[in-house]
Amino acid sequence: MTKVAFVAPRYGPRVIGGAEAQVRDMARGLARRGHEVEVLTTCAEDHHTWANSLPAGVESEQGVTIRRFETVPSSDPLLWASIERRMHAGERLSPADELSWVSGRLMVPELYLYLAETATQYDAIVYSPYLFWTTLYCLPLAPERSILVPCLHDEDYAYLDVVRAALAGAASIWFLSEPEHQLAHKLAPLPAHEVTGGGIHVPESYDPDGFRGRYDLERPFVLYAGRREGGKGWPEAMAGFGAALLRHALQLDLVTVGGGQADIPALLTGRVIDLGFLEDDEISNAFAAATAYLQPSKNESFSRTIMESWLAGTPVIANSAGAVVSWHCERSGGGILYGDEIELGECLRLVSEEPKVAAGLAASARDYVLSNYRWETVLDRMEAALERFG
Repeated sequence: MTKVAFVAPRYGPRVIGGAEAQVRDMARGLARRGHEVEVLTTCAEDHHTWANSLPAGVESEQGVTIRRFETVPSSDPLLWASIERRMHAGERLSPADELSWVSGRLMVPELYLYLAETATQYDAIVYSPYLFWTTLYCLPLAPERSILVPCLHDEDYAYLDVVRAALAGAASIWFLSEPEHQLAHKLAPLPAHEVTGGGIHVPESYDPDGFRGRYDLERPFVLYAGRREGGKGWPEAMAGFGAALLRHALQLDLVTVGGGQADIPALLTGRVIDLGFLEDDEISNAFAAATAYLQPSKNESFSRTIMESWLAGTPVIANSAGAVVSWHCERSGGGILYGDEIELGECLRLVSEEPKVAAGLAASARDYVLSNYRWETVLDRMEAALERFG
């Protein structure tokens, strides 16, 4: 058995994000299989402020040792914002600019120093996701022991030279999907790598009727679960839903759960319903209660939520600009894709007016998830990849 460290910018049950959830489940899963697992992370839960909301120190949870280190805020947030704007405008950044950008959101010097002293005590050190200080600064400390789980998206950040160096410099890379794997080949010469996939827990049961009753949801609804922010397509989803209400007189609401501010426009009051943060079991019930799941995000490396939807027998409406989500939908047959606001409206109209047809889409998709993405299957792949580090 191996001694493995996971290095992640955030970790904990109230941390919302697909990459963060994958790291948590990887760590717990390998610990259950007898590996000695530690997590090196920060005291932050909020990825906007990076405030130290949790105490520094050591704790244990489900067989995993968690070491938390305090974040240090940027000394010049205006410089970071300026570099961010230049990057999105297509300007080529200098190496100094790139490093200033990486350091401009958070730094964790005590984590860096701890890892510099203890890296040789671990057989393997797993870094995820790709674009944070905790990965880009710390991975070069012991590259021969490093495994990168990048959670890549086809976005401006992925094309930075510092990201190329991390991809090329790791000892091994684990990808969550084939489109993510293919994107990485466009970005850097790759070391040894595997498409391990991501893992999904299979609920023992669902309570859709109870869910509707607990939250007084009288109309059928489509669900959005995740971070409510621009990078995940939330504003566009609300706008498209609002347009569809007017165009088709939909008898559907939009229910959202997750982190961040939903910022619901006054015109959509009562038709977009924010339930905030829910525990995992209740989120599973939300998927089962929904008529369809709406995935507007282009920036996915796996998309845990569409898997949760299919397990619950609920079809997916997804943004066709997302390569990974489109790939899953085409392979599973469990989703319908839209390219613009008009097509989104037609998808919503279909699930509203033909719910049995929509539900039929998800039947084969549940088998797709069970065949490929059960945690036991994914952990088998990860353990096989760890053998070279033991």
